Amino acid sequence: MDIVITGRHIQIKQKFRDVVESKMNRVTAIAPDAQRVQVVLSHEGNPRMHDTAMRVELTVIAGATVIRAEASSLDEISALDLALDKLTLRLRRARDRRKDHRKNYTPVPVDAGEFVPPSEEEEDIMGAAADANSPAAAVASDLGPGESIEVHVGDTPIVIRRKLHVAEPMSIDEALYEMELIGHDFFLFVNKDTMRPSVVYHRHGWSYGVFEIDTPENIKKAEEAKKA
Repeated sequence: MDIVITGRHIQIKQKFRDVVESKMNRVTAIAPDAQRVQVVLSHEGNPRMHDTAMRVELTVIAGATVIRAEASSLDEISALDLALDKLTLRLRRARDRRKDHRKNYTPVPVDAGEFVPPSEEEEDIMGAAADANSPAAAVASDLGPGESIEVHVGDTPIVIRRKLHVAEPMSIDEALYEMELIGHDFFLFVNKDTMRPSVVYHRHGWSYGVFEIDTPENIKKAEEAKKA
């Protein structure tokens, strides 16, 4: 496995390189197919952030799979240990999930947030607020796949960044898998069972939640179709 170590605003010491190489066996023990690990060490110069001045970012590449983790601490070794703990946990989850798929494992359902259509009065209030602030108007331009745009809203310090990401619809189980791989606490996707924009999120331990979004018009059409 290739180990690439780089520094941002800091010189990499040989001691840190030696420690990284000695600890990477924790990665290969869980993911023997890992081809490359990228280690990025950065330093925060703000004196107020002294206790978390050193930041370590780890990225493991195994074929088409990419798993990330990061942590900050007082020194680079402590930050490395914290990031490595997060990384190995995500590697184990990814490995176990692959095993579950091979065994035709049925995942435990996650809690679903129920959509409640707003009343006409609430819609009027929300519409008036949107017209007053109108941040959406600042990013109303069309975007192509992978394109992004950042726009300041009026005279305020608010900056809105908008990006178009193209992805195939997937199941909740697949979305959970992707969320674990990238190391985020949430993941936006289109549920292939309902074709609704949805978000899965991490609650605590092995507990997850999912929210789905729909419009009152679509819900009404679905109810009318059931009655027909």
